[in-house]
Amino acid sequence: MRTHTTVHHIIRSSFGRLTRAEQQLANALTSHYPMSALGSITTIAEQAGVSTPTVVRMVRKLGFKGFPDFQAHIHEELESTLSNPIAKHDRWANDAPDAHILNRFAEATIANFRETLSGIRTSDFDRARDLLGDQHNQVYIVGGRITKSLAEYLFTHCQVIRPNVTLIAPTPSTWPHYALNMRAGDVLVIFDIRRYEHEIETLNRIAAERGMHTILFTDRWKSPVAKTATVVFSVETEVPSAWDSSVVTLFVVEALIEALQNSIWKTTRDRMRDLEGLLEKSQLFRKPRVLL
Repeated sequence: MRTHTTVHHIIRSSFGRLTRAEQQLANALTSHYPMSALGSITTIAEQAGVSTPTVVRMVRKLGFKGFPDFQAHIHEELESTLSNPIAKHDRWANDAPDAHILNRFAEATIANFRETLSGIRTSDFDRARDLLGDQHNQVYIVGGRITKSLAEYLFTHCQVIRPNVTLIAPTPSTWPHYALNMRAGDVLVIFDIRRYEHEIETLNRIAAERGMHTILFTDRWKSPVAKTATVVFSVETEVPSAWDSSVVTLFVVEALIEALQNSIWKTTRDRMRDLEGLLEKSQLFRKPRVLL
């Protein structure tokens, strides 16, 4: 069993080889994960409508030694989710191999790429592209304390590619003003990495009540927003650092930007031409020197 793979991922990826009763249990465990998996074996069996031997058989089939081992892995996930940057750094420092940080960081990032790409369905990616490409609807983009830079990056590109794109300011007290203009069919793009922010969850709930679609960029532990999001990109962020890595998240964002501009290229091309004219008038950039 891969130590960086979550129990939730193990359950979903093993779904096809489970019995009908085990699939029923798997659905119950993942519906409100991880809380649904933290009760006693009897409680979990009763809530899923299966027997306790079914619980034991399934967790062993998933590769765990037994039910206690199954729950121990979930507790480890929760500890990782809640750990602050200092604790995260200490964990990496204790386990760090005798190699230069460049090598260790590269190895972790490459592993993150592989794990993330194996979990993204092309149908979800295409769905996100189509939602962002529907020019009849408004697109809103918001990030958290750290991920606001990713939100701004996506916004800057989408602003060129299509009209009606809004970057929500990182000030929750102003968010009700943005919600005034939100309509059914509009799209809310959320970046929410662990140490999930309560205000973002509230904003998503308001958007859902108004009939909006949500595209969520989160980590492998999944933001609470994932429960109601239309499309969820679960990205691996663990690297030998006190901070989570945004490398793979940015990769998915840039791939989505490329897919979006190609899907509505005529609109994008016209807007780019108009923008280049405006930039020329503003003299924002220095003209290249021509050497004779």
